[in-house]
Amino acid sequence: MANKLISEMGLPKSIANIFAARNIITAKDALSLTEFELMELLDVGLSDVKSALAHISQIVSPPYQTGLLLMEQCIQNEQLGGHLPTRLKGLDAALCGGLPFGVLTELVGPAGIGKTQFCLKLSLLASLPAHYGGLDGRVIYIDVESKFSSRRMIEIGAKSFPEIFHMKGMAQEMAGRILVLRPTSLSEFTERFDPQEDSIFFRRLQLGTIISLQQIKVSLLQNQVKLLVIDSMAALVSGEHEQGAPRQHPLGWHISFIKSLAEFSRIPVVVTNQVRSQSRDESCPYSFQVQDKGKTVEDSTRYSSHLVAALGIHWAHAVTIRLVLEAKSGQRSMKVAKSPISPPLAFPFNITSSGISLLTDDGMELTGPEINAISCQGRSRRLAYGDSAEQFGIDLTTYGIVFVLENLQRIIFIIGIMTSLILMGKGRIDQSGL
Repeated sequence: MANKLISEMGLPKSIANIFAARNIITAKDALSLTEFELMELLDVGLSDVKSALAHISQIVSPPYQTGLLLMEQCIQNEQLGGHLPTRLKGLDAALCGGLPFGVLTELVGPAGIGKTQFCLKLSLLASLPAHYGGLDGRVIYIDVESKFSSRRMIEIGAKSFPEIFHMKGMAQEMAGRILVLRPTSLSEFTERFDPQEDSIFFRRLQLGTIISLQQIKVSLLQNQVKLLVIDSMAALVSGEHEQGAPRQHPLGWHISFIKSLAEFSRIPVVVTNQVRSQSRDESCPYSFQVQDKGKTVEDSTRYSSHLVAALGIHWAHAVTIRLVLEAKSGQRSMKVAKSPISPPLAFPFNITSSGISLLTDDGMELTGPEINAISCQGRSRRLAYGDSAEQFGIDLTTYGIVFVLENLQRIIFIIGIMTSLILMGKGRIDQSGL
């Protein structure tokens, strides 16, 4: 608007001609000068200058909007965009209806916490007929780690929707709507394609021979795809890049492309993410959480978790909703760690034969570092010698730290006994020497 021509603004012809004669062509040219500078340059009175500037400002300035108008527009956009209900009452209430269309929703947590099971349930909900509360569409499921289980998915469906899955042939029909693809690398996933081949795309997609983001983008609108799941993005990236900062730049294009997929297709895009060990510099991930250097931090939350979401801060900014799945003291919980429409909340949950089930619909509000902290302590039992670090979704460094902390009393007791034995042996040697 700053470059809008003054000659097109409907000023009186006499004033417009003077502006043009003095080479003041655009709104920016006029508004960059003071009233007295314009009086001198145009050789006109102050009242004429004020009137002209007011007219120009009114045209180029965007109209104001009230909070009420913005809220009404937001509600209208939500109704047009829609949500995918998760059938978890408390979570759906917090997110104003479920997972919103047109944005990225991230599920992050340690291995075995329930991310894939949640994705299976969401896939079923997206493929359900509309009169049963579903989206009545197809699902593209990018299964990077080969964790997709059709048997588990049908079990979840039969327990959650018995009236549908006990109908003859319905289980096969529902499973047939979920297209599972297994790329082996990020470069394969983002491979370019020839638009001339688009006519045979969906057949190749059904056969599992096409896994390019470019080709998936074409299919989203043409084939009634209502949900895209990537499980998991971290595994896809880790095949080509080392962990840490060098990954951020190559990942940038892929982040932008996946976001554009969500916006272009107006469907929910759900992406799972892994966890990694937290460095000292990341103990306070945001500037407003930094503690004063002179103070001793007693907040146990800060030290109760050594894990953070993988893929770094650029990815964290790209997702609109982040749901953290964690386990602490044997209890699993799902946290709404990031959402533009919900405060940070935590919901305890269990995994049953019908999938994830909330223990209460009333979320506990979170504050401070506990919002972004990720715990995998005491999921079902304490870490013991011989447990696999990968089983708990942590690397060997974090595994060693957790093992030492949980067995600290035993270690101190053993050291005490060994010290006593050494001292007793030394005393005997001294006595025999005498």
